Amino acid sequence: MQAIRPMQNGGPDLLTARDFPTPAPGPGEVLVRIEAAGVNYIDVYHLTGLYPTPKPIPIGLEGAGVVENVGEAVEAALDIKVGDRVAWASGPSSYASHVVVPADRLVPVPDGVSTEAAAAAMLQGMTAHYLGKTVFPLRAGHTALIHAAAGGVGLLLTQMAKRTGAQVIGTVSTEAKAKLSKEAGADHVINY
Repeated sequence: MQAIRPMQNGGPDLLTARDFPTPAPGPGEVLVRIEAAGVNYIDVYHLTGLYPTPKPIPIGLEGAGVVENVGEAVEAALDIKVGDRVAWASGPSSYASHVVVPADRLVPVPDGVSTEAAAAAMLQGMTAHYLGKTVFPLRAGHTALIHAAAGGVGLLLTQMAKRTGAQVIGTVSTEAKAKLSKEAGADHVINY
């Protein structure tokens, strides 16, 4: 398999694919052929060493692809089988052609959703959902101030907040971002 796993900390020049053995899933794990990997700031933190990781550095925490193999007890317990389209977050080494992911971290990718969209939405989507449902459960009549409203989390949180009936005020740094925030549903946008 091909994977991007730098042997040292540094910059983007270290992001080159190399050959590694294709891993086999253990009990409760699934081998996925990756079709798309999510890209997040934490990947930069791992690469630069701001967040220390073992070497080679397992860059990429989310992705989407097709199940190629399942470990013991996976199919019966979680109804995951070879050929399923799945996505995940918090599964290390997603900058690769294949990854082994704990089966309980996988979610099915619905028909009509591209693997690219599924991979991009996992971590940011969970963050937006957590903010709007757990940290403060938004409802009709609430007003949500969303900073960085044109970023991945901000755009998703704006849409989720509008679905609850909340009013959204977004903050952005450019006119292009203000347009994105408005298109996502923001009632008011502040270009700081």
